[in-house]
Amino acid sequence: MSTLLIIFFVFFPIFLLLTRKRRSSKRLPPGSLGVPIIGQSLGLLRAMRANTAEKWIEQRIRKYGPVSKLSLFGKPTVFIYGQAANKLVFTADSSAIANQQTKSVRMILGDRCLLELAGQDHKRVRDALLSFLKPETLKKYVGKIDGEIREHLELHWHGKEQVTVFPVNLPFTRYNRSLKASARVQNMVKDLIQEKRKKLDQKTASPHQDLITCLLSIRDENGEEVITEKEIVHNVMLVMVAGYDTSSVLITFLIRLLANDPAVYAAVLEEQGEIAKDKSMGEFLTWEDLIKMKYTWRVAMETLRMIPPIFGGFRNTLKDIEYGGYLIPKGWQNHRNLIRIDKNQASTPPYCYIPFGAGYRICPGYEFARIETLLAIHRLVTQFTWKVQYSDNSFSRDPMPVPTKGLPIQIVSKKLQ
Repeated sequence: MSTLLIIFFVFFPIFLLLTRKRRSSKRLPPGSLGVPIIGQSLGLLRAMRANTAEKWIEQRIRKYGPVSKLSLFGKPTVFIYGQAANKLVFTADSSAIANQQTKSVRMILGDRCLLELAGQDHKRVRDALLSFLKPETLKKYVGKIDGEIREHLELHWHGKEQVTVFPVNLPFTRYNRSLKASARVQNMVKDLIQEKRKKLDQKTASPHQDLITCLLSIRDENGEEVITEKEIVHNVMLVMVAGYDTSSVLITFLIRLLANDPAVYAAVLEEQGEIAKDKSMGEFLTWEDLIKMKYTWRVAMETLRMIPPIFGGFRNTLKDIEYGGYLIPKGWQNHRNLIRIDKNQASTPPYCYIPFGAGYRICPGYEFARIETLLAIHRLVTQFTWKVQYSDNSFSRDPMPVPTKGLPIQIVSKKLQ
């Protein structure tokens, strides 16, 4: 026994020294974690609201390089920037890096939504969502979405001389209101799930008639539901929020771009006019019409390049990672920011312009976003002319980009011209 103790006390310290030396040879990135808990969070939020976030990033890169440490929203964080950073985030094995949102977002959307899942859980839920959001399914809904847009314009645009494109919320207590609203909506979704499950059991519902029914109808080889009720609730929440937030931002800034650039507006109007002239009064647009809107979609993609709705994203490090000659420790979060691409580049290198993500993390709602954006722009340019009321083209991020005063515009219906 005494021999074993001697061996332990002699060799264990040597083992610790060797492992510590191996770990310390991988340096932490430069930078400071700042004041405990607060860190650099307030500085980043101030920069986002003042529309100086890109300068904030540039200053950080000039000072520390494309890899640096800081503290954001109470957690030690490694900031990474550039093409290699995007490739790391979107191609890394799910055992190394996992999606993770801030606690506030997780409290609103739920911990079983796609943004929180990794590995086989992520694949299972993503495949289920794609079974409804794939083009083959969505093309059946083009007319229905077109009808919703026309109804909205009839109720809120026609007969008006001014509209505010992106209403601005009042500050303070929004998070508390969001939590209460989230609870109410989740209860409504649970009621819908019970209703639609009953219709499926009675064979009075089609598996692809809506997203909830589609998710309920997916079964394994034993006839069991593949997606749990909690996962359905949380991912319906995600689809509603993501489907509204990002697309509404894109359409808002498209409206501003078309008002400020007569040449682009004329080209979009010409393309949409060619489609409209082949339609009878009241006829809905089709998938085939969307395929013809190539120039309009290029304008939308350029708008996303100039003003991306999502400024950056968080990931959680599940094990020690060596990147750029530095150590990203297990348990730290990493924050990746989008790259501003020069529009004059002949071609865009891989993992530089990724408005909808990349790899197995590419946005499953990409086609849905394209459909609703193109349908909205078609109805707007063929039914209205408009001009912005303020020449100020600035915007703030809160956290999505919001134009000055919500972008009030003067509108004239083409029925009256």
